[in-house]
Amino acid sequence: MQTLSAFIAKLQALLPTNPPYLIVVEKVVLVLVVFLLTWFVLVQIVHLVERKIRKYEFIRVNTVVFKLIRRALFLMLLLAAGSYLIQQVRLPLLEIIFHAFIILWLAKPVKDFLIISVAYLQKKVARQTASKIDDIIFELLSRFAGIIIYVTAIVLALDTLGFNVMPFIAGAGVAGIAIGFAAKDTLSNLIAGILLIIDRPFEVGDRIEVWSAPAGSSTWGDVIDIGLRATKIKTTDNIVIIIPNNEIMLRDIINYTTISEKIRVRINIGIAYDADVQQAKDIILQVAATAKWVSADPPPKVVVRNFGESSVDLQLRVWIADARRRMDTISYITDRIKAAFDEQGIEIPYPKRDIYIRREITLPPAESKTGDTV
Repeated sequence: MQTLSAFIAKLQALLPTNPPYLIVVEKVVLVLVVFLLTWFVLVQIVHLVERKIRKYEFIRVNTVVFKLIRRALFLMLLLAAGSYLIQQVRLPLLEIIFHAFIILWLAKPVKDFLIISVAYLQKKVARQTASKIDDIIFELLSRFAGIIIYVTAIVLALDTLGFNVMPFIAGAGVAGIAIGFAAKDTLSNLIAGILLIIDRPFEVGDRIEVWSAPAGSSTWGDVIDIGLRATKIKTTDNIVIIIPNNEIMLRDIINYTTISEKIRVRINIGIAYDADVQQAKDIILQVAATAKWVSADPPPKVVVRNFGESSVDLQLRVWIADARRRMDTISYITDRIKAAFDEQGIEIPYPKRDIYIRREITLPPAESKTGDTV
């Protein structure tokens, strides 16, 4: 600031002496000229540096970085020029307010730059390590970077204005405890969300079982978002179900794709007791072989599971490479087994009952004989 004042004073000395009000106008004009010339030079330097280091991946991917740098330089020049002009009118309160305003204005480019840096580090560092702790740290930073920067800027601005921020911070802590008791369910979901991010029982894109699906709709779907409060799952009916994280942590999680996309599908089939079991098994295996997506290794298998009340219960077990075709597999094979059984005369039994109707005839009572006297 002293350097700027000395430079303006030298420029003003070159001008002819004028009345006081014109001197103020001269200073304003000189400050604006110096501001614009300096800004022009800085922009050219930034452009030159940008062309020189564009070969680096971070710069190529995040072209907005230099836009943030130019914005920060503009705010610093504005701070210097504004402070000088305010000093000329001798209004210390206005200067303090101006400084606080610049601090708040700087918060946005700083927040944007921090988010870009965290995203780059998450891509280059966190995803290449086996530990999951760095994943949760980067994810939390990316989610709360804006809050951290803006809260810090507000505290610094209040301190610049002369407010004692320590009672404010202490009061915020007490208020935080009270809010924590009032919003314990929300905090429980947040903690559960952090545990989900650390433990990773499922990832975005995994297919899991959904226990809270509407009645009569699909009961499984793909995870589309894992938030700190809730997880979003899109079912195969294209319904998005938002489940609180705390509820997820209290239930068993059935994940069909966490290890691989390959799963085994079981299809229950019943045949009559007088049917040829081996013939039925052969027909079932032939039908399973017609499904192109059914794996040949391990091969399909048919086992006898149980002797039911009216049927011999068989079960076909096949492996498929895509877990998302589970229902397609069941529907395809079941339809064709029914047609093949009908063609070969193999009965698919259903419960039968023989009903006997017994009719009882009630005769009238016999009439008593009268007239004879003993």
